[in-house]
Amino acid sequence: MKEFISNQVINGTWGELWIDDDYIGEVESAKIEVDITYTDVTRTRRLNTGKKMIKIEGKGSFKLHHVRSNIAKKTSDMLKAGKTPSYKIITKVDDPDALGAERVVCYGCKLDKAILTDFEAQKNGEESYNFTYEDWEFLDYISA
Repeated sequence: MKEFISNQVINGTWGELWIDDDYIGEVESAKIEVDITYTDVTRTRRLNTGKKMIKIEGKGSFKLHHVRSNIAKKTSDMLKAGKTPSYKIITKVDDPDALGAERVVCYGCKLDKAILTDFEAQKNGEESYNFTYEDWEFLDYISA
């Protein structure tokens, strides 16, 4: 793409989040990444090393306005039952000015912690979660 129109830049205001098909309207932000681990590969007659991918790890995060206790309760119940909490997380950004929508689903999501309570006087409540995931796919993507 040689040029783009400035209003086509995606604005996160139009972002959405679902956890196990439950729409999370209180979402403030979300991020999904794939960390890549490489090992060095030495080669004869070359001074520089090459790289060989040996591992990938899916990581993500989301931040919510603290409005309800659904994630805390569901995670707590599973932990107390001795079960590993695992979720499906879907993110979507659909800015009406953009060239389309992006929608990504992550499977086998494991939260790094369970937040049972967190508050401070005269401050709006927030919840921030980090997670790992086992697989992902693009349900929608922008191709320009």
